[in-house]
Amino acid sequence: MKFSFRPTEGAFYELFSRAAQNLVRGTDLLNELALPGADVQSVSDRLTDVEHDSDQITHDLYKKINSTFITPFDREDIYSLGSQLDDVMDHLEAVGNLLYLYGLTELPSLPREMHELVTVLDQQAKITAEAMPKLKTMKGLEEYWIEINRLENEGDRVYRMLLVRLFSGEYDALTVLKMKEVADELEAACDAFEHVANTVETITVKES
Repeated sequence: MKFSFRPTEGAFYELFSRAAQNLVRGTDLLNELALPGADVQSVSDRLTDVEHDSDQITHDLYKKINSTFITPFDREDIYSLGSQLDDVMDHLEAVGNLLYLYGLTELPSLPREMHELVTVLDQQAKITAEAMPKLKTMKGLEEYWIEINRLENEGDRVYRMLLVRLFSGEYDALTVLKMKEVADELEAACDAFEHVANTVETITVKES
């Protein structure tokens, strides 16, 4: 394998930014499910395409780490950040796939709290995408991880309210089981965004 002895910093930051932009694409697609007459299969298929692109970005990132002698910051942190960005995309894809496979969008309406969770995820995705290019200077990132933490707390609150609705008797038992699985993926995505922010905070503290 050919090694580069110069830190190809631009390549790493570009890969992080591309991965984060894919998360915005993912939440944009989930938002389509709230539109009248949404093509759920199309949304699910496009989410899978975005997830595959994210997998390739992660693969390229790992390859870049292994072929670069000097990295812009700790290799373990680069691996961790790349893996965590990919984890978020996995959860977003799972939400779309489950909604389609379980036929949940054929219900008269999805619980309001599900749409609220997608809104939280959309905000987290956009803030994360704005933050990734700032890794190059390590400046102006504190507001990012504070806001992601606030949104994660909001996501937890909405998730609890969603569970209350699911077990209120409004839905039949099978539908509850299906929607609970979707709810868990939504909540896991919120948590995964916070894991990304925590890693960014760790990197920033180490490098300051």
